[in-house]
Amino acid sequence: MAGTKQHIVLQTKNLSIGYSSKHEENCIAKDLNITLTKGKLVCLLGRNGIGKSTLLRTLSKTQEKLSGDINIDGEKLLNISSADLSKKMSLVLTERIPESQLSVYELIALGRQPYTNWLGRLSKEDVMRIEQAIELVDIKDICTKKNYELSDGQLQKVMIARALAQDTDIIILDEPTAHLDLHHKIEVFKILQSLVHKTNKTIILSTHEVNLALQLADELWLMTENKFTTGTIDNLIKSKDLETIFPKNQIVFNPDLKQFTLKK
Repeated sequence: MAGTKQHIVLQTKNLSIGYSSKHEENCIAKDLNITLTKGKLVCLLGRNGIGKSTLLRTLSKTQEKLSGDINIDGEKLLNISSADLSKKMSLVLTERIPESQLSVYELIALGRQPYTNWLGRLSKEDVMRIEQAIELVDIKDICTKKNYELSDGQLQKVMIARALAQDTDIIILDEPTAHLDLHHKIEVFKILQSLVHKTNKTIILSTHEVNLALQLADELWLMTENKFTTGTIDNLIKSKDLETIFPKNQIVFNPDLKQFTLKK
């Protein structure tokens, strides 16, 4: 009996990313070839400045690609309007949102903007999606709080709920645990893993929490100066690509523990 054909939600072909101006082009990474199927938790790993945020901005059309192709659900990203893309992909960025009088519920409701009419009125469907997101992230107890009353950990969960309320197949997060303590880093990772299993959405995040990624991700994207590699943790252990992320004189990868450790 033939297996079920997997749904490819994102694909790149010979993608080059970076910055360009009238006078010059600064290529950060080239020949990036990605095929990502639906319902995966993907962690993008690499040292600071290697281009992780640039890649995520390019995939989300907030930054122009230099060359190559990006396809979302089989359609060229270049041909997808901003309005249509907002129903296919949602973003959670590291920048803290400006303080306002908005409640947590109202912040999450902003995720429904791609679907509301110009008056911004919430339909029954909108309310259902908002309440479902609140339940999935388990933040019902803080829904009446104002955004300035939230801790960094609470705010990050609210931003994840807002992306969920947007109801896109793909959610992209840029360093979602950057400002959190260890307890909340683990909590956010576990929430994201649970959301993939419960909703079958595809979640892509950049992170420096390498050992957490190794424990919880379905797939890794590795960026180094000379290579971009994707695959499962086991495959990347076999290929020894995981050993190339950090300078070997500082940190070494232990394939038996599936963890990075300080070099003795």
